[in-house]
Amino acid sequence: MRPGPAGRGPAVRPLLQTLLFTACVPGTVAGAVPWLLRGRASPPAPAGPFWLGAALLALGAAVYLHTAFWGFALRGRGSPAPVAPTARLVVEGLHRRVRNPMYLGVLLMVAGQASIFWSSALLAYALALAVIFHLFVLLYEEPTLRRQFGGDYGEYLRRVPRWIPRL
Repeated sequence: MRPGPAGRGPAVRPLLQTLLFTACVPGTVAGAVPWLLRGRASPPAPAGPFWLGAALLALGAAVYLHTAFWGFALRGRGSPAPVAPTARLVVEGLHRRVRNPMYLGVLLMVAGQASIFWSSALLAYALALAVIFHLFVLLYEEPTLRRQFGGDYGEYLRRVPRWIPRL
């Protein structure tokens, strides 16, 4: 393991915080709620939408896990949870392409499940989540990060798009 902040031992605490946050928040938002909303009476998805959904679900999980664990816990020395934020601004990895890859990962997972289960309720839920995430980012996250990281965050905002990845 890499040393923690100021060389004080392994980065176990941020990894455990990220694991707990992931189980509680994305686990609920992208796991438990879609499971409840999917509807058992809906017809099975045709093969095309099923496999598209499976790909979206896998891609979303990979994006979230990479960003949360490699980006926030190991590189940023914190977690995605607002109560245990990163010690430094994370602008590496997927954050070089888009400012909010974890939210996009969660949205991809929910959209993938909407396609797998052929569920209009899950599609509506994904759209509602997109609006909620956008408002949270605008009203809480960006002002908080601007206060925490100052000019570095301002420069990051100018260089990296909020939602549509720059390739």
